Amino acid sequence: MALTMHGGPLSRRVPETRTFTVEGPAHSLLLEPFTRRVRAEVDGVTVLDTTRGALLYETGLPPQLYVPEEDLRADLLEPSDTTTHCPFKGDATYRTLRVGDRVVTDAVWAYPEPLPDTPWLAGRAVLAPQAADRWLDEDDEVVGRLPDPYHRVDLRHTARHITVTTTDGVAVADADGGVLLGETGLVDRFYIPRDALSATLEPSDTRTACPYKGFATYWSLRLSDGRVLTDAAWSYEEPTDESRAIEGLVCLAHDDLVVDAATR
Repeated sequence: MALTMHGGPLSRRVPETRTFTVEGPAHSLLLEPFTRRVRAEVDGVTVLDTTRGALLYETGLPPQLYVPEEDLRADLLEPSDTTTHCPFKGDATYRTLRVGDRVVTDAVWAYPEPLPDTPWLAGRAVLAPQAADRWLDEDDEVVGRLPDPYHRVDLRHTARHITVTTTDGVAVADADGGVLLGETGLVDRFYIPRDALSATLEPSDTRTACPYKGFATYWSLRLSDGRVLTDAAWSYEEPTDESRAIEGLVCLAHDDLVVDAATR
């Protein structure tokens, strides 16, 4: 399970269905090594290159990569007047990244004198994920953000009869099987062939990125009665290798939709 989110042992809402007790503060931190090579590029220039990174898990937050200071291009960093305070880590200092004419303000932060409970943050820094144009996990390009080793996606072909209707009974889809996608901490989703839809897919400008599935393309649904449900469907046209089974299929979810998957 995810450690810090979705009901994991260090999340803000630990399930009651457990036999263990989580001792310690309500807000917890855990640093674990991430020894794959990670690189970050800005305008084609490598600004971070490390095999000594570590993921910081912090209650309710996705993991953040901390790297040794020397694994950042110090010659491209400039001091910033920005400071922030974290009651769990201490006072953070910031630096601006300059690559040619490109300036990324407060792109890097660190805790040079962390609080006594987190001395292992000293000498490490974070490059904000959005500060770089391109991240590489070994030689594979990162989609969205680095994957969390405690998070997984499972895809299973299913012969269940999958129907989708509106809450007031208008038919939207009827599929004899598809792919069930289970993802840590999230509800199971069914991906079905497009020809199973009785509603019409209309392109949307919405796009999202998932490190486990790839880039999602969203669609609005035009129903037979003329209603349009915005961004009620999505697909992965070029999914990651681990999620190849959902390539070209669509998933439907919306407050006005009911998805039913009956066993045969």
